[in-house]
Amino acid sequence: MPAARLADFLPYLLSVTSNAVSDRIAEEYRTRFGLRIPEWRIMAVLGDTGPATQRELATNTRMDKVAVNRACKTLEERGLVQRSPNDRDGRSHHLELTAAGTAMHAAIMPLALEMEAQVFAPLSAEEHQAFKTMLGRVRDAAGLSEPADKGDPE
Repeated sequence: MPAARLADFLPYLLSVTSNAVSDRIAEEYRTRFGLRIPEWRIMAVLGDTGPATQRELATNTRMDKVAVNRACKTLEERGLVQRSPNDRDGRSHHLELTAAGTAMHAAIMPLALEMEAQVFAPLSAEEHQAFKTMLGRVRDAAGLSEPADKGDPE
């Protein structure tokens, strides 16, 4: 049996590819909007789902709760996110985009979608759809369901 090579290990390839795609897209919104990846992920989820608690954001972004907390604080300091009391749980708050956050989200989304199109241009429309379907099946097999298919452009 030949020795396994890291370059042939699919989890490694997925991770490296995901990071490369994220970094490529993130460079654009870091330069244009001063956002880091965790901040954009929070904004993208809030723009897609509406108000959410930090716990929900950690689940939906698959980010560590410390990273979510730090990103939320930064966004709040910049006036892009606001907190409101959570009537169902007095220990937490709902976070939502402010008018400025909504406007920034609206400006970034077309850019993110354009960058996605550029990165995935080597794939035909059929390959692109098949790739998304396969990623969904792998995600489900790994035990991660929703919200990854909600369209979280990096």
